Parts: sequence; structure tokens; C-alpha cells
Amino acid sequence: MLRQLLSVPMLARRLPRNLSRLRSFVTAASSCHGGTEGTAHHLHVDAKTRIIYQGEKHTPPAAYASRNRLAHLRSPRLHRTGGKRDVRLDAMDNVAPHVSAVFVPAPFAAAAIVEAVEAEVPLIVAVAEHVPVHDLLRVHEVLRTQSRSRLVGPNSPGIIAPEQCRVGIMPFAQYRRGRVGIVSKSGTLSYEAVGATTAAGLGQSLVLAVGGDAMPGTSISDALAVFFAQPETEGIIVIGEIGGEQELRAAELIRRYRASTSHPKPIVAMVAGQTAPRGRTMGHAGAFLSPRDATAKEKAAALERAGAVIVPHPGVMGVVMKELLATTCAG
Repeated sequence: MLRQLLSVPMLARRLPRNLSRLRSFVTAASSCHGGTEGTAHHLHVDAKTRIIYQGEKHTPPAAYASRNRLAHLRSPRLHRTGGKRDVRLDAMDNVAPHVSAVFVPAPFAAAAIVEAVEAEVPLIVAVAEHVPVHDLLRVHEVLRTQSRSRLVGPNSPGIIAPEQCRVGIMPFAQYRRGRVGIVSKSGTLSYEAVGATTAAGLGQSLVLAVGGDAMPGTSISDALAVFFAQPETEGIIVIGEIGGEQELRAAELIRRYRASTSHPKPIVAMVAGQTAPRGRTMGHAGAFLSPRDATAKEKAAALERAGAVIVPHPGVMGVVMKELLATTCAG
């Protein structure tokens, strides 16, 4: 069956039917030994984070560039010499990066990601959308066999610690350093949540868009685990959407967290795609509601049962979170 799934012509004809099975395959594989276990701390970025860029350069604003030592690698490969790969020379030894931002087109993104993993770059952020599914399967197999690198994305606008470090393409001007951690499958909706929390005077501690592809390197649950342990994060926002099971797994994690913590951090959540029909991709490559998937309404209900406060749209997240934090502090 797996051989059939990996067949490119077969995938082209049967992707909608097989997408949920592929997601399950990757989820099971990533839960095995090795992989990204123990690498969640690489999601912490700050003013000291050093970044390299694979592929086309996306120049960071001066406010961030002045704080982060940068290198730009025009080739998807980190380094080539004499026709042989030598990823530990030049960029690796001279810059010693914490992060590689992969700005490589989708057909070649997997090769660049694997190269960064081989070079043991701690955090890899991939922005390309529609990376071929069979390429993502290979990437996940590589990730599963190591314990030094963590992938964010693909199809992710990136990760940002406001006023300290931006890795990605998010519109940085509205971000403010503050108290709320935001994790989202949708880049655009994460921007809306940022705008709402900035307008409410809360700011953001860390914003992570895990990406809308079917098989991301970092999940909502991974980000939640970071936020639960991060002192500067006082409140958490979760934005899900149709496709996959991330929101259901996040709900279970939230339930366990609230049951085991005397003063849990308030969590505000929403799930996009309430009116999405089954069998049709809505925006992101992974936003596909297959017959096996829970609907947006079912996911929102699971998050609410776990203790998250559900809101209808991100525009009200700042006001709701401010009220919850005030109640928490008063209690």
C-alpha cells in the first residue's frame, strides 16, 4: 500500500482519498524513537539567534538584522566544494547558525531541508507551499532518524519573537513584545490574532505558524508544550483549521495540562473552516476535509471541552484574552 501511495501518478489521482492516511502514517512515524523528541527548545528564538538563508534572500528589517548575525546562501545547498558536499565549511563554521530559513521553491525544498538536517542546524523554517507529498515523507523519515534538528513548516510564514528575532515573511510592524503566545496553522489568521493582541495592549511572547501543509515538522501540540513551560507566556492563542487531527491532539494535551496544573494559563482558540464542504481543498494544501477528518465544529467542541475559550474570529481574541488574564491575575 505504501508503495502505491508513494507513486507520483497514483498520488496525483488519489491524493484527496489518501491524504488522511498519509497524515496518519507521518504521525505514527514521528512518534517512534528518535525524531524531533527533545528538540522543542530550538523553537526559542531571541535577539542572539543567528540565521542563515538557503535560496532566495528575504531581507529582514533593520530592527531585526542589527541583532541577528546573518549569512545568505544562494544555492539550496549549504556549501559545495570540488563537486562534493561539505556542509560544515563556510556557512556552518563561520556563522554557526541557530536557524536556517529555507526560501527554496517547492520542488527543491526537501533537498534543502535535508541538507540543513545533515548539517545539524538546530531549527529549520521552510516557507514553500505544495512541497510534493513523497518529498515530505522522505523529509520526515530523515527527521525521525536524528535528534538535533527541528523543522517548522513547510508552508509556514515563520516564527517570530517580537522586537528580537524574525525568521520568515510575517509583516513585522504590528508585532509587539508581550505576554501572549500564538500558534496557528494559518499564517494570515495568525497576523489577525497578532493585530488583536497588540491593539489590546498585550503583545506577543512568541508567534509560531506551524504551516498549512498536510505533514508539518512542528505541530500545534509541540508549540503548546513550549508555551506551557515558557514564563514570559501568560496566555495562549490556538488557531486551527480543517484537515488532519492536530486540533484533537492539542485538545487532549490542553485537557491534561489543565488537570495537572493548579493555575493553568488561559487559552483562547478558534477553528477556521466552519462552512467548508468535504472533498474540497480550502486554501492551504493541507486544508482538505476528507471523509475521515473531524469537522471544524467538532474540533472546536473538543478544544472547548478541554478548557479553551472558543471565539468566532481572531478579531476578538485580544479583548477576550485581556479579560481572561485580568480574571486570572485577580484570582
